[in-house]
Amino acid sequence: MRSANYAVVEDSNRVVLKDLGPWDRHPTITNDAEGVVEREFQRLKGRKLFYIDSEGQMDELVYDVDFGKFIGFKPGPKP
Repeated sequence: MRSANYAVVEDSNRVVLKDLGPWDRHPTITNDAEGVVEREFQRLKGRKLFYIDSEGQMDELVYDVDFGKFIGFKPGPKP
């Protein structure tokens, strides 16, 4: 299966990813949320995981901190 193409743009008290595309060849982070959480889980160490989507909106990928499973989406911080 294809996976999202993204970059880590912040790795501090939180992790922020940026969706890079191109979306005709890669799914967005939104559409690959389970895979993204699985791939990034070791880096997270319980920190919040945010992403900047293809339209520039920041949202949170909520995950189970014990097992690294994607749970859902949550609106990100306001600019």
